[in-house]
Amino acid sequence: MPTIAIVIALLIIIALAAYATHLLLTLKRRTQANQQAQAARQAKADERRQQILTDIRYIAAAMLEDRCELSEGVVRIGKLFDALSMSEQVNSDFPNLFAHYDIIRDHPIMEARKALPKQQRMKFDLARMKSEAELEQAILDEAKRIAEFNQPKTH
Repeated sequence: MPTIAIVIALLIIIALAAYATHLLLTLKRRTQANQQAQAARQAKADERRQQILTDIRYIAAAMLEDRCELSEGVVRIGKLFDALSMSEQVNSDFPNLFAHYDIIRDHPIMEARKALPKQQRMKFDLARMKSEAELEQAILDEAKRIAEFNQPKTH
């Protein structure tokens, strides 16, 4: 007949094994929940990224069809590429667009523009118009490619 000490030891081992099993199952459930949550976040981020790329293509098409002014389209496309953290990646593909964007990106708009002295507004307008005149056709050529743009694959 087993002694009480052996029975107690076996009960302790069984209890510890049950607790370890409980911890392992909890860890497995949490790991699966974390993986599902990560997959859902990734899917949502991918969906948002695709929507922004669709918006970029739409703006480029609007520029080509004169439904969007050149500088407005350049600013919008530049900011959207910035939002995707892709500006550096695509800068060499669309150098004229980004050259113009670099000139006008910090120009104030709407109320901030209205609040500027007339001389300052004229200075901004002159810089914008000069850049537009020099780069318009090249930007429109790039807009044709942007209208067909697909996100490059990343590693």
